[in-house]
Amino acid sequence: MSTILALETSSELASCALLRGDVVLSRSSSGVRTHSLSILPMVQELLAEAGVALADCDAIAYGSGPGSFTGVRTACGIAQGLAFGARLPVVPVVTLDAMALACQQAHGAQQVLAVLDARMGEVYWAQYDVTDGVKIVLPPALSAPAGVAPQGEVMACGNGFAAYAEALAGLPCAAGADAAIMPHAEHIARLARVAFAAGHFVSAAEAQPLYLRNKIAYTSAERLVMQQEKAAAGAAP
Repeated sequence: MSTILALETSSELASCALLRGDVVLSRSSSGVRTHSLSILPMVQELLAEAGVALADCDAIAYGSGPGSFTGVRTACGIAQGLAFGARLPVVPVVTLDAMALACQQAHGAQQVLAVLDARMGEVYWAQYDVTDGVKIVLPPALSAPAGVAPQGEVMACGNGFAAYAEALAGLPCAAGADAAIMPHAEHIARLARVAFAAGHFVSAAEAQPLYLRNKIAYTSAERLVMQQEKAAAGAAP
């Protein structure tokens, strides 16, 4: 089996995971302001614990979005920097896909609705059939909570149900929703292994974040974070 290093920073939870054989090691930290500073030390801890070098990995995966603009850029940028240095391919994984897999593993769900808080009164959401892999029923979309419209009976998950509890209360699945399920590198890694085996990977230069909301300009703080991420990734071993 391939060895996959995965990064996920699209939400308030930053995580990384190393999937090697049937064993997955992971680290996580909360606090969106620290993602660019915390992710590389966590990666180094994982590699040291596993006793492997970055070059021993077969690919680097990252949560490509949707999610926080700064967050998805962080994961993409650091994945690119590490992949360039180690000459490894990159596997982008949609964050909502990872949430669907987490929901299936936690609850044995077969039909999953993943809803992630997009801020600004909106949510990212998608519906999946997870009876055999993670298959899209309704593709990732950005809408007001009132626009979330799953087909049939689903198990719901994601912090959108905490952020917009009242607005989503009318959905039949809302009462049983698991709002604690968030994108995590462990599930990014597991989906990336399947994608990598199928040849679905890109070069470091081709890696891109997945944005569902257009953004015209970055704040000065966001530009500073982006510069720090590039510098940190370039200095990583």
